[in-house]
Amino acid sequence: MKYYAHTLPPPKTCDDWEPLEDHLMAVAKTAQKFAAKFGAAEWGHLTGLWHDVGKYRPEFQARLRDPSISAPHAGAGAAMSEKLPPLAFAIAGHHTGLPNREDSAHGPTPLKETVAGNLAVSTSVRPAIPVAIRDAEEPTPPSWLTAAMKKQFRSGRDDHNGPFEFFTRMLFSALVDADRIETGAFYARAKGVSPGDVQRPVESLEVLRDRLDAFIDEKAADAAQNAPTPMNRLRAGVLEDCRKAAEQPPGLFSLTVPTGGGKTLAAMSFALRHARRHELDRVIVVIPFTSIIEQNAKQYRDALGENSNRPETWNVLEHHSGVDEKVREDENSEREVRRKLTAENWDSPIVVTTTVQFFESLFSNHPGRCRKLHNIARSVVVLDEVQSLPPALLRPILDGLSELTAHYGCSVVLSTATPPALEKREDFSEGLEGVRPIVDGVRLAADPAARRVQVEWRTDRVTSYAELAQELKDHDQTLTIVHRRNDARTLAELLPPKGRFHLSALMCPAHRSATLNKIRQRLSEGRRCRLVSTQLIEAGVDVDFPIVYRALAGVDSLAQSAGRCDREGRRTEAAGQPAGRMIVFLAETEPPAGLLRDAAKATMSLLGMQGHDGRMTDDLDLFNPRHAELFFEQLYSTQTRDPKGIQTQRAQLNFANVDFLFRMIDSSGTSVAVPWGTDGEKRIEAFRRAPSRETVRALQPYLVQVNDRYFTTLVTSGQIELIGENLGLPTGLFGKLYSDDFGLLPTADGTIDPEILVVSV
Repeated sequence: MKYYAHTLPPPKTCDDWEPLEDHLMAVAKTAQKFAAKFGAAEWGHLTGLWHDVGKYRPEFQARLRDPSISAPHAGAGAAMSEKLPPLAFAIAGHHTGLPNREDSAHGPTPLKETVAGNLAVSTSVRPAIPVAIRDAEEPTPPSWLTAAMKKQFRSGRDDHNGPFEFFTRMLFSALVDADRIETGAFYARAKGVSPGDVQRPVESLEVLRDRLDAFIDEKAADAAQNAPTPMNRLRAGVLEDCRKAAEQPPGLFSLTVPTGGGKTLAAMSFALRHARRHELDRVIVVIPFTSIIEQNAKQYRDALGENSNRPETWNVLEHHSGVDEKVREDENSEREVRRKLTAENWDSPIVVTTTVQFFESLFSNHPGRCRKLHNIARSVVVLDEVQSLPPALLRPILDGLSELTAHYGCSVVLSTATPPALEKREDFSEGLEGVRPIVDGVRLAADPAARRVQVEWRTDRVTSYAELAQELKDHDQTLTIVHRRNDARTLAELLPPKGRFHLSALMCPAHRSATLNKIRQRLSEGRRCRLVSTQLIEAGVDVDFPIVYRALAGVDSLAQSAGRCDREGRRTEAAGQPAGRMIVFLAETEPPAGLLRDAAKATMSLLGMQGHDGRMTDDLDLFNPRHAELFFEQLYSTQTRDPKGIQTQRAQLNFANVDFLFRMIDSSGTSVAVPWGTDGEKRIEAFRRAPSRETVRALQPYLVQVNDRYFTTLVTSGQIELIGENLGLPTGLFGKLYSDDFGLLPTADGTIDPEILVVSV
């Protein structure tokens, strides 16, 4: 009897179908190559050989001809692998996702149940399996995994099962990617297309390194001639330190650079040189905010370019939710097929992604998300704005980073302006060990170019918004950053309209971008410009004000705010002393409950320690890396770093539970399309006339995210209509609900409780 893995539609016959043995051997070869990167080639090979042995069931072969027949096939391979748990997990989940070991709370059928229910099936198919596949030699665990393997398949402490659990994820990734690649190759050949034709051409890291060097050197020469600012001199020093540090052995690194110090390109210079020096495969830049991602990805593309001789070559893969949901004009084009494939498995020299995409993939159980994990091995991972990692997830995150550097050939760069005290210490046992600084952050912070701003602390009393508005009227150019969207509107309404601007996430991206362009123009012309914003202005937005007012917040946020003051240091250089000015005040409203409020309290605690604590012998200095570390030590001491018990679930090998629990963002809200400007109105009407993925994509610049309560209120009042599950379109009752000054308002008549709008940004 002939056994097949995949069929083809008529007029193709079974003679054109893919033989099962061919498929198993092909997947084994590719999975072996992928797993070899982390010392597990034999494991990858055997996983590939056994992953589809359940297709030797007569019932499955019958299903190929009659899809109405039910014949699951993954369980047989899992049962054959019973004594090799990493294989059993990977094979059982290669379609439905990594299961829990025994717990049935989430995900597919637990592995223990799958194995028990398929032992008879695995026995029955053995005679049909070719001997070379059936009797393949069992692999030996990598040396570093031996201790964990001795405790395999049992509950225990996370430092026992942690390496075992992570290894299983990586093996699963190698299998899933190999299976999908080889399956896709079969169907491509059936269409007369060479599999290589849908692979994405890439340039070598050496070529990209040289191109980046040329780009940076040209910019530096231009700056030295035309704009020799103190910050440009500081950036040159940072770049030189990064280039030298790239020669160091792989491992954990920190890159602490003041805001505006040029760490975006300097970090990439380190990463490309380091990867080339140690023959690593790619650079992955992980960024917390989509707005910064799009900005940085463009900067990398400008620097690295596309290969002018091969325009189909893309050197920078930008992978985040905004890109995931976009649909190109021709989604079936060769270029789009390549993009989709590369986005799924990150087979690109440079990947720019979000912390959400990176870490939720690392701890996912879904085949699609996990497919890329093996390509993280032997990479340089740059974690930008690392201080923004959520304390509640630090234990699994730091454990994952330690695994990547210890056993998977990665180098990890912790990049920040305010180092978050992630190293191991007595009261922080889960911290990282062996972190090496790329630059001397303390020395850098003492550079006059980093000392552009004088900080005034008004934290002995509350400043009302009315009082603050009166003070702001005495200055023509000011940036004021407050806690909440409603706070920003309240304060802005107290200022004279002329030269007044407002920014918050209640404004759609197109509106915010246009507003920022006006702001930059007025600042450059010396015209009146009083901006009131939520903290979204701190997310990589390049503006330069002489005076900044900031409601009391965490030290990391305050340092980011200061980075929007005398950004290039020109005022300071002209004055011969710090000329930027930042006033930190106690607002009449508190930060939102949770991490933001706790961070503000930690800052107040440090202010109270001045002169009374051996660790705080000097005044709190926003630009001193050691003071930033003290702030994070204080903050982390008040936080539960794994409140959901994710590490316990990992120790118990409950992969589906971990996926359910590990969420970087609890809720992303719901989108409302707003008719801002003629273009916004046209795009909404285009969607109404012809709803499609393309017209949804066109709406992206005109979407505002709101919480579920506010969204429900708008639907109930008839001001928006619900499209699908998570998109609202304006109706005839929408009226003046969207303002040119403030974005989305509570309602035209103000009847909705403003507290509905209380979110962090």
